Amino acid sequence: MKTTETPVKTEKEIVPVAENKKDIENHKKTAAHLQESATHHLDAAKHHEEGNHEKAAKSTVAAQGHFALASETQKDDTKQHALNTKKS
Repeated sequence: MKTTETPVKTEKEIVPVAENKKDIENHKKTAAHLQESATHHLDAAKHHEEGNHEKAAKSTVAAQGHFALASETQKDDTKQHALNTKKS
């Protein structure tokens, strides 16, 4: 017979939105840059299909730029979470 453990419920700390503002902004910025990156990648694919490889290259560079910005914002968010975790 297999036994399963009952999960222990712990009280979740409720953080006011004002204190979480930086985290919220970072998530939104990261998502916006990822969406822009995806759009540019789709544009690059379309340009390649149409044989316009120069435009495709420009779209690819733009996509990589937005991806890099998303990555930086995500790193900031991870640091913020790490700092918040150390406080508790």
